[in-house]
Amino acid sequence: MGNRNTTTLIDALSARTRFGELMEKAEAESMRYLVSRRGKPKVVILGIEDYLKNIIKKDELLVEVQLSAKQAKLDKMTTGEIDTEIASYRKSRKK
Repeated sequence: MGNRNTTTLIDALSARTRFGELMEKAEAESMRYLVSRRGKPKVVILGIEDYLKNIIKKDELLVEVQLSAKQAKLDKMTTGEIDTEIASYRKSRKK
């Protein structure tokens, strides 16, 4: 991760035409892009890990758990499924 949290100014047209590339760099290299329209800053593009760690300011362990859950597609569990998992775990600990 060479360019840790580097912010680059980019115009909206370039951002639109290079969006896939910008997403990849934001994720892989922690690049941030400040997108402007008619010379005025409008939005920022940054990777999810950068967002969670620096914008939301969640604990690093919590961020790691959330990202691994998302990669394992466990972030889509319903409240009922979560309650069932907890009950199952508690039952196995009692044995």
